[in-house]
Amino acid sequence: MHNVRDIAAEIVAREGGYVNDPHDPGGATNYGVTIHTMRRLGLDLDGNGRVDATDVRRLTRDQAVEIFIDHYFTRPGIARLPQVLQASVFDMYVNAGANAVKILQRLLVQMRQEVTVDGVIGPQTAAAAQRACEAAPDHIADAYGIARRNYYFGLADARPASRKYARTRAGGKGGWIRRAEEFISPRYHMSDAEFARRVAAWG
Repeated sequence: MHNVRDIAAEIVAREGGYVNDPHDPGGATNYGVTIHTMRRLGLDLDGNGRVDATDVRRLTRDQAVEIFIDHYFTRPGIARLPQVLQASVFDMYVNAGANAVKILQRLLVQMRQEVTVDGVIGPQTAAAAQRACEAAPDHIADAYGIARRNYYFGLADARPASRKYARTRAGGKGGWIRRAEEFISPRYHMSDAEFARRVAAWG
């Protein structure tokens, strides 16, 4: 298990540099840090009194790492979760905010753990995650990764404009699916044929 700074650096590398996709609700983004996050944090990097795309472009890798550690790992309380879940939940929190925790909480409910699906890692969620980990130590990380993958599929099912993040133009696995499968054991990765069948209804 890498330390949290290593994980944050890996997330920054995975996110890549500056993008401003009109179909992405996150808006202008650099190293995975969105303009909305920068505005919330008041990161006016050029000192002109407003936070805009220029500030997003000026963000450095090191600044992104610090933002992720502070606002997407420490403050949400991801360190309270079993270590085997931390990297995947951290990565998903950067990508989907509190939905990362809701995905875990729904999984815990399915595992018959008593937990409220509220997107907050409180004592109840931390304890439930620990119990689930003890009950299925060899499977909990894969189960969460598969739940992430299903979440992405659900988004793409509901929103055609988001399908380009789940499926490439050539018809293969898109960035969302590859990202989820980085945290899933290879034996649970979808084959190309399985993936094609899953997305066939998208046309």
